[in-house]
Amino acid sequence: MAITHTQEVSFIQALSTLTLAPERAEQFYPQLRQLSDADFSELVSLADSNHVVLRALLPLRTMAERFDDAVTAARCHSCIEQERQRVTNALQHLSLITEALEEAHCPTTVMKSLDHWPDLGNDLDLYTTAPAERVCQVMTSRFRAHIETRSWGDRLANKWNFAIAGLPEAVEVHAQRLGQTGEHIAMAERFVSRRVTKSVLGMDFLVPAPEERIIVATLQRMYRHFYFRVCDMVNIAALVESGVVNFDELHRSATMGGIWKGVCSLLRIVSDYVMQYRGTPVALPREVLDGALFGGEKVYVNAKFIRVPIMPQGTQLYAAQVTTAALRGDVAGTLRLSLLPYLASAAAISYKLTGSDKGIW
Repeated sequence: MAITHTQEVSFIQALSTLTLAPERAEQFYPQLRQLSDADFSELVSLADSNHVVLRALLPLRTMAERFDDAVTAARCHSCIEQERQRVTNALQHLSLITEALEEAHCPTTVMKSLDHWPDLGNDLDLYTTAPAERVCQVMTSRFRAHIETRSWGDRLANKWNFAIAGLPEAVEVHAQRLGQTGEHIAMAERFVSRRVTKSVLGMDFLVPAPEERIIVATLQRMYRHFYFRVCDMVNIAALVESGVVNFDELHRSATMGGIWKGVCSLLRIVSDYVMQYRGTPVALPREVLDGALFGGEKVYVNAKFIRVPIMPQGTQLYAAQVTTAALRGDVAGTLRLSLLPYLASAAAISYKLTGSDKGIW
């Protein structure tokens, strides 16, 4: 039996506290230790959907051990070990894939996937400046990968999904373009030209520079899905608070793509959300706060995630992006973006009729 909306909100609050402010998580402990097996499974499922299984269950297990709660500690331990095995397997495959692409002259950056460390998402996201044909040749010949059926949105975005034996996660490759309709080319190239090294489990991966990590989160959350996962709040807050983000560089890149208002809104949402759980916001420059169209006051929990209203907030960001592309003289980008409302309408109709938008997005 599915959990109620009230339970879902409570679980999201608990996961947010465990990951953003674990020192305050004791307020949820009496509730969490009394969960039935079914409800605990729902909590873990929600943590998985929000990519915070390890970051939530590790502090919960520590708390359970402090209170001599063997049942909760054992529940957490089992899930933690299972998730660690999944993550290790995925990263070992990812290392081989990126090495093979680089050897085949496909400069590649690992997007989003490693931002969740020690957690991992449900697929492995890559961007390359190489032609899609070369990527497909490497994936099918070296790894016997199966190319998944592409949706309309995939074709517009020049995105390819590959299934590999022994790897439960799909490998998603964006070739030469980024954005919901593949409208970004010049801005996307920065994901390779400015990439940096990240070491995980003794393996080195090339990942986007901090500014591009915020850019890709903005494209996904503010211009495509219109929802945040708990991991997004945790990841972006940690990135900004680390002091490595160059806001001048971020402004330059975001302005190039016409998404500065979306970047500012995303950062303000994260700052406001963190404020709810820690009592203090993420410190942001004045120009970021002034550039935001809205903040955390507009988000709400529904259907597993932290939602951003599409009307009017999402449409305002879309309109600003289209206007920027048109004024810049980017005819191709403007035309691609103009297809988005039709794609979204088709997806909505498909979902209403079949319960799925597969084949559209």
